[in-house]
Amino acid sequence: MPLRSTLRPLLKKHSGLFFNVLFIVAVLLGVGAFQARNMLPTTAADIPTLRGPLLRGGNYDLADAGNRPVLVYFFAPWCNFCAASSDNLTRLRRLRDEESLEILVVALDWKDHEEVLDYANRHDLDLPVILGDSKIGQDWRVFAFPTYYVLDSNRRITRRDLGYSTQLGLWWRTWLVN
Repeated sequence: MPLRSTLRPLLKKHSGLFFNVLFIVAVLLGVGAFQARNMLPTTAADIPTLRGPLLRGGNYDLADAGNRPVLVYFFAPWCNFCAASSDNLTRLRRLRDEESLEILVVALDWKDHEEVLDYANRHDLDLPVILGDSKIGQDWRVFAFPTYYVLDSNRRITRRDLGYSTQLGLWWRTWLVN
């Protein structure tokens, strides 16, 4: 029996499922594009400065980070989606060493130092955490949490997104960055 004649009934039987899956994927892509419309564009020639005090002491300046790719992850300590995805950042650190990817976590919309410290301890964030302010949030166009940008070694935005991301999603977005 030719392959074509055996595939035709199978395709006919499952065409509804195929179109439903295709529709769901299109809706998810459309929602993602709609949510990201106000973020910094991937075509931006220059990114805003990013400097501030670190949670565990010292200061950070993105300009001093060297020539490695960077994942900049903005969160709020009260955000449940941030709490759910923070563990994925820690797992990503185990998959990608510091030489291949810098992971920078920026706290926004926090009340006091203790609130951010409790959050970092609760989620075992052994990553640089900047105590950000509203100016950083405005400059980086952070309107929802979590928001993240992936920068290549030339400090161009290669990926951007907001909302929960799985460990696999974070790994995939940072994997191809040079």
